[in-house]
Amino acid sequence: MRRLCALVLILMVLAAPWPAGAADKELVVGVEELEYYPIYALRDGDYVGAAREILDAFGKDRGYRIVYRPLPIKRLFAELINGSIDVKFPDNAQWAGDVKQGTKVYYSQPVIAYVDGVMVRPANKGLGADSVRVLGTVAGFTPFAWLDRIKAGKTQLKENPRMELLLKQAAVGHIDGAYASVAVASYVLATSLAMPGAVVFDSDLPHSRDFYQLSSTRRADVIAEFDAWMVVNQARIKFIKESMGAERGIH
Repeated sequence: MRRLCALVLILMVLAAPWPAGAADKELVVGVEELEYYPIYALRDGDYVGAAREILDAFGKDRGYRIVYRPLPIKRLFAELINGSIDVKFPDNAQWAGDVKQGTKVYYSQPVIAYVDGVMVRPANKGLGADSVRVLGTVAGFTPFAWLDRIKAGKTQLKENPRMELLLKQAAVGHIDGAYASVAVASYVLATSLAMPGAVVFDSDLPHSRDFYQLSSTRRADVIAEFDAWMVVNQARIKFIKESMGAERGIH
């Protein structure tokens, strides 16, 4: 009972907002230089999306002055490993294992759930994995659920620098499917492309279901603080994700 009370007290102290006037502490957050809205994106040089709303709320409550540093995906992993950034978002323990090998990386509890899967033309839904001979993805992303088929030569991987172009290629049949975040693809189809339903998620094809996390190699204290903050701000985080559609189409 004493241990439980002590744990609750620690969580309350860690998660409580800082008093007004507390000195801001700079926190450098490495983020992907990628259009992945509504989860995250760069708009006129500003980092926007559900991820920023959540991290900004944490920073405000805990007295951090957050500095977002957008970087290409591969360089961002390098900056994480060499400690040039305080924390990285998004990350996952399953990503870039070869790059992280030999380095201790601290991960937060899940922040945003995601499904990465194949978007196909409606007429091709349900045809099975053998129908996907050419699979497209955004440059720098790894379609983990398809690696065995790619290595076996059953599926060819084609990278594209932008989500909009990737989805257009799938819609007109230049590729057999587009491997992407279901939430992001759904948003792009409905907004910037104005092509809702042109391609749809085929849940029968190999896909990955996991979570985006905050990570660090040098600030385990921030990761622990962020976890404690999330515990007492679950409703607030849920509202941000639902209002922005960050987990659209995954449940």
